[in-house]
Amino acid sequence: MKHILIISILIISSQMSAQKYLDTIYANEHKNVALFFPEPIRQGIVGASNFVFTYNREKEQHFGLVQAKPGEDSNLLVLTKGGQVYSYILKYRKQLNKLNHFVAGSESIGTEKPIQKQKLPDSRELDSITERRKSYERFCSYLLKTKNERLATKRKRGVKLQLQKMAYNGDETYLVIEVTNNSEIDFELDYLKIYRANGNKKRKASYQKLEIVPVFKHMELQIIKRGAAQRFVYVLPKFVLGDGEKLEIELHESKESRKVVLKKR
Repeated sequence: MKHILIISILIISSQMSAQKYLDTIYANEHKNVALFFPEPIRQGIVGASNFVFTYNREKEQHFGLVQAKPGEDSNLLVLTKGGQVYSYILKYRKQLNKLNHFVAGSESIGTEKPIQKQKLPDSRELDSITERRKSYERFCSYLLKTKNERLATKRKRGVKLQLQKMAYNGDETYLVIEVTNNSEIDFELDYLKIYRANGNKKRKASYQKLEIVPVFKHMELQIIKRGAAQRFVYVLPKFVLGDGEKLEIELHESKESRKVVLKKR
C-alpha cells in the first residue's frame, strides 16, 4: 500500500526554495482532531484507509476533522480555495495531547499552478461520473432489498423516522432511511439533513454539530401520503463516529412545520 500520495495533476510552485519540514498530526478513533485553515478547504486527501479526513464538500468551510484507526503511518494533503497546498504526516496514537490545530498561511508548502482556462469535462471524465452514479444506484438498490436492522426510531405527531441500515462501500457511507406517515394529512418534505453531533446541547460551549452533505440520493423523499411509508438511501462521504459523538437525522416538513429529529450513537 502506498502511503505517500503522488498526484501528477498537482504542480507545486517552482518558487519554493527548499522542501519544508512536515508537521505530524496524531489521531485515533475516539476523538476528532480539528484542523483550521486560513482559507476554505477545496480538497483533502489521505494516503491510507485507516485515516479519514472529513470536510464539507458543498459549503465552503475553513476546518476539517481527522480520525484514525490503528495501522501504519500515512500523510494528508490539503488544497485550499486560494490554491495553497498543505501537507502533514499522519500517525495513530492512543493518547492525544492536542485536539485542535490552527494552521497559519506560512505553513503552506507551496501553491497549486493556476488554471488559465476552464476546461470542460472530456468524454472519459463524463463516463467516470456516469459509472460512479450507476455504482451508487446498484448498491442502493441492493441495500433496499436486504433485511432491515432498525438501528434507531423516532416518532412525533404521527410521523415515524427510522434509520434501518448503515453500510460502508468504497469511500462512502450509505444510510437506509424510512419515513412513515401515520397522520391524517400528507407529509410534504422541506428538508432532510444529516449531522455529526458532539457534546451536550444544554451546554452550548461544548456542543458541536457538523452537517454531512450527501453525494447522492436514491429514491429521494418528496411527499408521503397519509397512511403511506417510503424507504430511500442517502450516500455520504465516508466517516467514522468517535466516542461521545452521535449521528443526527433531522426531518422537516414544509407546510405544517412538523419536525422529527432522530439520534443514533
